[in-house]
Amino acid sequence: MIIPELPDYLTSLGGEDYKGLIIALFTLTAGLSRPFSGKLTDRIGRVPVMVVGVVVSCICTLFYPIVGTVAGFLLLRFFHGFSTGFKPTGTSAFLADIVPSNRRGEAMGILGFCSSTGIGIGPILGSWLTMETDINTMFYCSSVVSLLSILILSGMKETLEHPEKLKLEHFRIRKNEIIDVNALPPAIVMLLCTTSYGVILTLIPDLSKSLGIENKGMFFMFFTGASMLVRVLAGKLSDKYGRIPVLKLSTILLVVSLCWVGLASSDLELYAAAILLGLGIGTNSPTIYAWTIDRSNIKHRGRAIATMYIALEIGIGMGAFLSGLLYDNIEERLGWSFIASGFACFCAFLYVTFAPLKEKSV
Repeated sequence: MIIPELPDYLTSLGGEDYKGLIIALFTLTAGLSRPFSGKLTDRIGRVPVMVVGVVVSCICTLFYPIVGTVAGFLLLRFFHGFSTGFKPTGTSAFLADIVPSNRRGEAMGILGFCSSTGIGIGPILGSWLTMETDINTMFYCSSVVSLLSILILSGMKETLEHPEKLKLEHFRIRKNEIIDVNALPPAIVMLLCTTSYGVILTLIPDLSKSLGIENKGMFFMFFTGASMLVRVLAGKLSDKYGRIPVLKLSTILLVVSLCWVGLASSDLELYAAAILLGLGIGTNSPTIYAWTIDRSNIKHRGRAIATMYIALEIGIGMGAFLSGLLYDNIEERLGWSFIASGFACFCAFLYVTFAPLKEKSV
Protein backbone atom coordinates (compact mmCIF):
# COMPACT_ATOMS: atom_id res chain seq x y z
CA MET A 1 0.00 0.00 0.00
CA ILE A 2 2.71 2.49 0.91
CA ILE A 3 5.44 1.77 -1.68
CA PRO A 4 4.06 3.78 -4.67
CA GLU A 5 3.60 6.91 -2.56
CA LEU A 6 6.90 6.88 -0.69
CA PRO A 7 9.02 8.57 -3.43
CA ASP A 8 6.68 11.59 -3.56
CA TYR A 9 6.38 11.61 0.24
CA LEU A 10 10.17 11.68 0.59
CA THR A 11 10.36 14.45 -2.03
CA SER A 12 7.86 16.49 -0.01
CA LEU A 13 10.27 16.24 2.92
CA GLY A 14 13.10 17.54 0.74
CA GLY A 15 14.76 14.17 0.18
CA GLU A 16 14.33 13.65 -3.57
CA ASP A 17 18.04 12.74 -3.87
CA TYR A 18 17.58 9.77 -1.50
CA LYS A 19 14.91 7.78 -3.37
CA GLY A 20 17.28 4.85 -3.82
CA LEU A 21 17.45 4.48 -0.04
CA ILE A 22 13.69 3.95 0.34
CA ILE A 23 14.06 0.28 -0.53
CA ALA A 24 17.79 -0.09 0.14
CA LEU A 25 17.58 0.77 3.86
CA PHE A 26 14.52 -1.42 4.32
CA THR A 27 16.23 -4.42 2.74
CA LEU A 28 19.52 -3.75 4.57
CA THR A 29 17.80 -4.21 7.93
CA ALA A 30 15.86 -7.19 6.68
CA GLY A 31 19.11 -8.79 5.53
CA LEU A 32 20.90 -8.07 8.81
CA SER A 33 18.04 -9.59 10.80
CA ARG A 34 17.84 -12.81 8.73
CA PRO A 35 20.49 -14.77 10.71
CA PHE A 36 18.57 -13.98 13.89
CA SER A 37 15.19 -14.88 12.43
CA GLY A 38 16.63 -18.08 10.98
CA LYS A 39 18.09 -19.18 14.30
CA LEU A 40 14.99 -18.20 16.26
CA THR A 41 12.80 -20.04 13.75
CA ASP A 42 14.83 -23.23 14.35
CA ARG A 43 14.95 -22.78 18.14
CA ILE A 44 11.84 -21.08 19.54
CA GLY A 45 9.39 -21.80 16.71
CA ARG A 46 7.89 -20.58 13.47
CA VAL A 47 4.82 -18.79 14.85
CA PRO A 48 6.61 -16.46 17.34
CA VAL A 49 8.93 -15.26 14.58
CA MET A 50 5.96 -14.51 12.34
CA VAL A 51 4.28 -12.55 15.14
CA VAL A 52 7.37 -10.36 15.64
CA GLY A 53 7.35 -9.46 11.94
CA VAL A 54 3.71 -8.44 11.96
CA VAL A 55 4.00 -6.33 15.12
CA VAL A 56 7.02 -4.41 13.79
CA SER A 57 5.18 -3.70 10.53
CA CYS A 58 2.11 -2.37 12.33
CA ILE A 59 4.05 -0.08 14.67
CA CYS A 60 6.43 1.34 12.05
CA THR A 61 3.65 2.17 9.59
CA LEU A 62 1.91 4.20 12.30
CA PHE A 63 5.01 6.39 12.66
CA TYR A 64 5.27 7.56 9.02
CA PRO A 65 2.79 10.45 9.53
CA ILE A 66 4.78 11.57 12.58
CA VAL A 67 8.28 11.87 11.11
CA GLY A 68 8.83 15.27 9.54
CA THR A 69 12.44 15.12 8.41
CA VAL A 70 14.39 13.19 5.80
CA ALA A 71 16.64 11.69 8.49
CA GLY A 72 13.61 10.56 10.50
CA PHE A 73 12.03 8.99 7.44
CA LEU A 74 15.19 7.07 6.51
CA LEU A 75 15.64 5.91 10.10
CA LEU A 76 12.07 4.61 10.12
CA ARG A 77 12.66 2.76 6.86
CA PHE A 78 15.67 1.14 8.51
CA PHE A 79 13.64 -0.19 11.46
CA HIS A 80 10.69 -1.14 9.25
CA GLY A 81 12.94 -3.70 7.56
CA PHE A 82 12.78 -5.93 10.64
CA SER A 83 9.23 -6.88 9.65
CA THR A 84 10.40 -8.45 6.39
CA GLY A 85 13.42 -9.90 8.14
CA PHE A 86 11.21 -12.03 10.38
CA LYS A 87 7.77 -12.71 8.88
CA PRO A 88 8.68 -14.50 5.60
CA THR A 89 11.35 -16.68 7.28
CA GLY A 90 8.87 -18.07 9.79
CA THR A 91 6.15 -18.40 7.16
CA SER A 92 8.29 -20.35 4.67
CA ALA A 93 9.61 -22.71 7.36
CA PHE A 94 6.08 -23.29 8.69
CA LEU A 95 4.84 -24.15 5.21
CA ALA A 96 7.79 -26.45 4.53
CA ASP A 97 6.92 -28.36 7.71
CA ILE A 98 3.34 -29.13 6.72
CA VAL A 99 3.57 -30.06 3.02
CA PRO A 100 4.93 -33.28 1.42
CA SER A 101 8.30 -32.99 -0.31
CA ASN A 102 6.89 -33.86 -3.74
CA ARG A 103 4.52 -30.86 -3.63
CA ARG A 104 6.87 -28.18 -2.29
CA GLY A 105 6.90 -26.24 -5.52
CA GLU A 106 3.12 -26.21 -5.66
CA ALA A 107 2.92 -25.11 -2.01
CA MET A 108 5.38 -22.29 -2.53
CA GLY A 109 3.36 -21.29 -5.58
CA ILE A 110 0.22 -21.02 -3.44
CA LEU A 111 2.12 -18.96 -0.86
CA GLY A 112 3.38 -16.72 -3.66
CA PHE A 113 -0.13 -16.42 -5.08
CA CYS A 114 -1.40 -15.11 -1.75
CA SER A 115 1.47 -12.66 -1.27
CA SER A 116 1.11 -11.48 -4.86
CA THR A 117 -2.56 -10.79 -4.22
CA GLY A 118 -1.59 -8.42 -1.43
CA ILE A 119 1.19 -6.86 -3.48
CA GLY A 120 -1.19 -6.40 -6.40
CA ILE A 121 -4.12 -4.91 -4.49
CA GLY A 122 -2.02 -2.89 -2.03
CA PRO A 123 -0.39 -0.33 -4.36
CA ILE A 124 -3.67 0.43 -6.15
CA LEU A 125 -5.54 0.77 -2.87
CA GLY A 126 -2.75 2.88 -1.35
CA SER A 127 -2.63 5.29 -4.28
CA TRP A 128 -6.45 5.52 -4.38
CA LEU A 129 -6.64 6.29 -0.65
CA THR A 130 -3.96 8.95 -1.02
CA MET A 131 -5.80 10.61 -3.93
CA GLU A 132 -9.22 10.43 -2.27
CA THR A 133 -8.17 11.33 1.29
CA ASP A 134 -4.55 11.99 2.22
CA ILE A 135 -1.32 10.09 2.67
CA ASN A 136 -1.62 9.87 6.46
CA THR A 137 -4.96 8.07 6.17
CA MET A 138 -3.31 5.64 3.80
CA PHE A 139 -0.54 4.93 6.33
CA TYR A 140 -3.07 4.27 9.11
CA CYS A 141 -5.13 1.94 6.92
CA SER A 142 -2.00 0.02 5.94
CA SER A 143 -1.17 -0.54 9.60
CA VAL A 144 -4.68 -1.79 10.37
CA VAL A 145 -4.64 -4.22 7.43
CA SER A 146 -1.35 -5.79 8.51
CA LEU A 147 -2.63 -6.07 12.08
CA LEU A 148 -5.47 -8.31 10.87
CA SER A 149 -2.97 -11.12 10.22
CA ILE A 150 -2.49 -11.41 13.99
CA LEU A 151 -5.97 -12.95 14.12
CA ILE A 152 -4.81 -15.71 11.77
CA LEU A 153 -1.51 -16.32 13.56
CA SER A 154 -3.27 -16.67 16.91
CA GLY A 155 -5.03 -19.79 15.63
CA MET A 156 -1.98 -21.53 14.14
CA LYS A 157 -0.38 -24.52 15.86
CA GLU A 158 3.41 -24.47 16.17
CA THR A 159 5.08 -27.01 13.85
CA LEU A 160 8.59 -27.01 15.35
CA GLU A 161 9.16 -30.07 17.52
CA HIS A 162 10.41 -29.27 21.03
CA PRO A 163 10.55 -25.45 20.78
CA GLU A 164 12.78 -23.77 23.35
CA LYS A 165 12.01 -20.83 25.58
CA LEU A 166 13.57 -17.59 24.42
CA LYS A 167 17.06 -17.10 25.90
CA LEU A 168 19.80 -14.51 25.53
CA GLU A 169 22.02 -17.08 23.81
CA HIS A 170 19.55 -17.24 20.92
CA PHE A 171 20.72 -13.76 19.90
CA ARG A 172 24.39 -14.77 19.78
CA ILE A 173 25.08 -15.61 16.17
CA ARG A 174 28.20 -17.66 15.43
CA LYS A 175 29.90 -17.59 12.05
CA ASN A 176 28.55 -20.99 11.05
CA GLU A 177 25.00 -19.86 11.89
CA ILE A 178 24.87 -16.99 9.40
CA ILE A 179 24.92 -18.88 6.10
CA ASP A 180 23.78 -22.39 5.19
CA VAL A 181 26.17 -23.61 2.49
CA ASN A 182 23.54 -25.99 1.09
CA ALA A 183 21.39 -22.98 0.23
CA LEU A 184 24.10 -21.03 -1.61
CA PRO A 185 23.21 -22.08 -5.21
CA PRO A 186 19.55 -20.97 -4.96
CA ALA A 187 20.71 -17.91 -3.01
CA ILE A 188 23.00 -16.85 -5.87
CA VAL A 189 20.17 -17.11 -8.38
CA MET A 190 17.88 -15.22 -6.02
CA LEU A 191 20.39 -12.39 -5.57
CA LEU A 192 20.88 -11.87 -9.30
CA CYS A 193 17.17 -12.03 -10.13
CA THR A 194 15.88 -9.82 -7.32
CA THR A 195 17.96 -6.84 -8.42
CA SER A 196 15.03 -6.40 -10.81
CA TYR A 197 12.62 -6.09 -7.90
CA GLY A 198 14.72 -3.37 -6.31
CA VAL A 199 14.64 -1.39 -9.56
CA ILE A 200 10.88 -1.91 -9.93
CA LEU A 201 10.03 -0.77 -6.41
CA THR A 202 12.30 2.27 -6.68
CA LEU A 203 11.74 3.57 -10.19
CA ILE A 204 8.34 2.38 -11.43
CA PRO A 205 6.57 5.31 -9.70
CA ASP A 206 8.82 7.78 -11.56
CA LEU A 207 8.62 5.84 -14.83
CA SER A 208 4.82 5.79 -14.58
CA LYS A 209 4.76 9.53 -13.99
CA SER A 210 7.05 10.15 -16.98
CA LEU A 211 4.57 8.24 -19.19
CA GLY A 212 1.62 10.27 -17.88
CA ILE A 213 0.14 7.50 -15.70
CA GLU A 214 -1.62 9.10 -12.73
CA ASN A 215 -2.18 5.99 -10.58
CA LYS A 216 1.32 4.71 -9.91
CA GLY A 217 -0.08 1.39 -8.73
CA MET A 218 -1.34 0.34 -12.18
CA PHE A 219 1.99 -1.24 -13.17
CA PHE A 220 1.88 -3.36 -10.01
CA MET A 221 -1.65 -4.49 -10.83
CA PHE A 222 -0.60 -5.97 -14.19
CA PHE A 223 2.72 -7.21 -12.84
CA THR A 224 1.33 -9.01 -9.83
CA GLY A 225 -1.78 -10.19 -11.68
CA ALA A 226 0.39 -12.09 -14.16
CA SER A 227 2.58 -13.33 -11.33
CA MET A 228 -0.46 -14.66 -9.47
CA LEU A 229 -1.74 -16.54 -12.51
CA VAL A 230 1.46 -18.48 -13.08
CA ARG A 231 2.84 -19.20 -9.59
CA VAL A 232 0.93 -22.38 -8.75
CA LEU A 233 1.44 -23.80 -12.26
CA ALA A 234 5.14 -22.96 -12.15
CA GLY A 235 5.45 -24.66 -8.78
CA LYS A 236 3.80 -27.81 -10.12
CA LEU A 237 6.08 -27.79 -13.17
CA SER A 238 9.16 -27.58 -10.96
CA ASP A 239 7.84 -30.52 -8.91
CA LYS A 240 7.41 -32.56 -12.10
CA TYR A 241 10.35 -31.54 -14.28
CA GLY A 242 12.85 -30.23 -11.74
CA ARG A 243 13.90 -26.83 -10.44
CA ILE A 244 16.77 -26.15 -12.87
CA PRO A 245 14.79 -26.38 -16.16
CA VAL A 246 12.09 -24.07 -14.81
CA LEU A 247 14.71 -21.57 -13.60
CA LYS A 248 16.25 -21.43 -17.08
CA LEU A 249 12.87 -20.46 -18.52
CA SER A 250 12.12 -17.89 -15.82
CA THR A 251 15.46 -16.09 -16.07
CA ILE A 252 15.08 -15.67 -19.84
CA LEU A 253 11.59 -14.22 -19.30
CA LEU A 254 13.07 -11.75 -16.83
CA VAL A 255 15.80 -10.65 -19.24
CA VAL A 256 13.36 -9.95 -22.08
CA SER A 257 10.72 -8.24 -19.93
CA LEU A 258 13.15 -5.94 -18.09
CA CYS A 259 14.61 -4.69 -21.36
CA TRP A 260 11.06 -4.14 -22.61
CA VAL A 261 10.17 -2.08 -19.51
CA GLY A 262 13.28 0.03 -20.04
CA LEU A 263 12.36 0.72 -23.65
CA ALA A 264 8.60 1.29 -23.10
CA SER A 265 7.34 4.58 -24.57
CA SER A 266 3.63 4.35 -23.73
CA ASP A 267 1.35 3.09 -20.99
CA LEU A 268 0.24 0.11 -23.10
CA GLU A 269 3.83 -0.96 -23.74
CA LEU A 270 4.63 -0.64 -20.06
CA TYR A 271 1.61 -2.75 -19.04
CA ALA A 272 2.47 -5.45 -21.62
CA ALA A 273 6.03 -5.57 -20.31
CA ALA A 274 4.69 -5.69 -16.75
CA ILE A 275 2.65 -8.79 -17.61
CA LEU A 276 5.68 -10.58 -19.07
CA LEU A 277 7.77 -9.52 -16.08
CA GLY A 278 5.11 -10.90 -13.75
CA LEU A 279 5.22 -14.23 -15.56
CA GLY A 280 8.98 -14.32 -15.10
CA ILE A 281 8.91 -13.46 -11.39
CA GLY A 282 5.94 -15.76 -10.77
CA THR A 283 7.82 -18.66 -12.32
CA ASN A 284 11.13 -17.83 -10.67
CA SER A 285 10.23 -17.25 -7.02
CA PRO A 286 8.36 -20.43 -5.99
CA THR A 287 10.96 -22.54 -7.80
CA ILE A 288 13.84 -20.95 -5.87
CA TYR A 289 11.95 -21.30 -2.58
CA ALA A 290 11.27 -24.99 -3.19
CA TRP A 291 14.86 -25.60 -4.35
CA THR A 292 16.16 -24.02 -1.13
CA ILE A 293 14.04 -26.37 0.98
CA ASP A 294 15.07 -29.36 -1.16
CA ARG A 295 18.71 -28.66 -0.34
CA SER A 296 18.21 -27.91 3.37
CA ASN A 297 18.75 -30.04 6.45
CA ILE A 298 15.48 -30.29 8.39
CA LYS A 299 17.28 -29.28 11.62
CA HIS A 300 18.52 -26.07 9.99
CA ARG A 301 15.60 -25.32 7.72
CA GLY A 302 15.17 -21.83 9.15
CA ARG A 303 18.86 -21.07 8.53
CA ALA A 304 18.65 -22.26 4.93
CA ILE A 305 15.55 -20.17 4.26
CA ALA A 306 17.18 -17.19 5.98
CA THR A 307 20.23 -17.60 3.70
CA MET A 308 18.00 -17.45 0.65
CA TYR A 309 16.24 -14.38 2.04
CA ILE A 310 19.57 -12.68 2.82
CA ALA A 311 20.37 -13.03 -0.87
CA LEU A 312 16.93 -11.66 -1.71
CA GLU A 313 17.50 -8.59 0.47
CA ILE A 314 20.98 -7.99 -0.99
CA GLY A 315 19.59 -8.27 -4.51
CA ILE A 316 16.69 -5.90 -3.86
CA GLY A 317 18.90 -3.49 -1.95
CA MET A 318 21.57 -3.45 -4.66
CA GLY A 319 18.95 -2.99 -7.36
CA ALA A 320 17.31 -0.14 -5.49
CA PHE A 321 20.49 1.67 -4.50
CA LEU A 322 22.37 1.32 -7.80
CA SER A 323 19.30 2.20 -9.88
CA GLY A 324 18.85 5.33 -7.79
CA LEU A 325 22.46 6.31 -8.48
CA LEU A 326 22.16 5.58 -12.19
CA TYR A 327 18.85 7.41 -12.52
CA ASP A 328 19.83 10.44 -10.41
CA ASN A 329 16.46 12.09 -11.21
CA ILE A 330 17.43 12.37 -14.90
CA GLU A 331 14.48 11.07 -16.91
CA GLU A 332 16.60 9.98 -19.88
CA ARG A 333 18.40 7.47 -17.61
CA LEU A 334 15.30 5.71 -16.34
CA GLY A 335 15.29 2.95 -18.93
CA TRP A 336 18.96 2.04 -18.51
CA SER A 337 18.40 0.96 -14.91
CA PHE A 338 15.93 -1.72 -16.03
CA ILE A 339 18.21 -2.88 -18.85
CA ALA A 340 21.13 -3.18 -16.41
CA SER A 341 18.95 -5.34 -14.15
CA GLY A 342 18.13 -7.49 -17.18
CA PHE A 343 21.85 -8.15 -17.55
CA ALA A 344 22.01 -9.41 -13.94
CA CYS A 345 19.18 -11.83 -14.73
CA PHE A 346 21.09 -12.99 -17.81
CA CYS A 347 24.01 -13.84 -15.50
CA ALA A 348 21.57 -15.95 -13.46
CA PHE A 349 20.57 -17.78 -16.65
CA LEU A 350 24.23 -18.53 -17.42
CA TYR A 351 24.73 -19.80 -13.86
CA VAL A 352 21.83 -22.28 -13.86
CA THR A 353 22.69 -23.39 -17.40
CA PHE A 354 26.42 -24.03 -17.10
CA ALA A 355 27.25 -24.45 -13.40
CA PRO A 356 27.32 -28.07 -12.08
CA LEU A 357 24.28 -27.73 -9.81
CA LYS A 358 22.38 -30.42 -7.91
CA GLU A 359 18.65 -30.39 -7.26
CA LYS A 360 19.08 -31.79 -3.74
CA SER A 361 22.00 -31.82 -1.32
CA VAL A 362 20.55 -33.71 1.64
